[in-house]
Amino acid sequence: MNEKGTVQWFPGHMAKTRRLIKENLKLVDGVCELVDARIPESSRNPEIDAIVGSKPRIVLLNKCDLADEKATQAKIKELKSKGVTAIAVDCRSGKGLDKFPAAVKEALKERIEANEKRGMAGKSLRVMVVGIPNTGKSSFINRMAGKYAAKVADKPGVTRSNQWFAIGSGIELLDTPGVLWPKFEDPQVGFKLAFIGSVKDEILDTEEIAVKFLEVMQRDYADRLEQRYKITDFESLEPYELLELIAKKRGMLVSRGEADTMRAAVMLLDEYRGGKLGRITLE
Repeated sequence: MNEKGTVQWFPGHMAKTRRLIKENLKLVDGVCELVDARIPESSRNPEIDAIVGSKPRIVLLNKCDLADEKATQAKIKELKSKGVTAIAVDCRSGKGLDKFPAAVKEALKERIEANEKRGMAGKSLRVMVVGIPNTGKSSFINRMAGKYAAKVADKPGVTRSNQWFAIGSGIELLDTPGVLWPKFEDPQVGFKLAFIGSVKDEILDTEEIAVKFLEVMQRDYADRLEQRYKITDFESLEPYELLELIAKKRGMLVSRGEADTMRAAVMLLDEYRGGKLGRITLE
């Protein structure tokens, strides 16, 4: 983050990925974009719209089991009103992925009809998979391909090169590494991405991320903090004071009984990312 509060995160391999997406777009019939259902707007790369252009789009709201169900359904309805096919999925468990082939055929209906008119009925539909780091692209492809052919990790930036995968139902997927955009003009977008782990923890200060996260939780999900950490009457506390209180409740202390806020920050973010605070949508 620079002195203006703008998060900048654009490694060389991400610039390369942007070029690869542009170059390979002519090879596919449509694009499947994965976003995180917990932050469905902040986890979308705004450059993708310009890069993909008029190609049909299927949006997967991944990690739906960690997001507020009503908020997810509202987002799907909103995208549908804009002519975009969208489904809620959880790529690790496979929930909702059985709807993907039908979603592809719905989004690519015109392409299928064109193929039939040209005597090419049954021709494979090729779909490029895009999304920012850690939205679950590899987990999605592994589930759809039925084998562990793509690298998967709970860390951003694992996939490094384009790969094709046949997933049945006459559909082929083109995997691409996760790509962010050059900078986040809105610092809040950067923080939301940091909350879910799409920006490496080394980029921003962990305690600062945790404090910003607690600001949101105090405002929108105070009851979850009460239930998880057995604390009450913390409305008047500043977020950093709340982090100290959580550290003490968990017995995370350093010399002289002071709160180990760094350890508490790591724990808090890990528990949120692991779903231990419940189903939470942050926007």
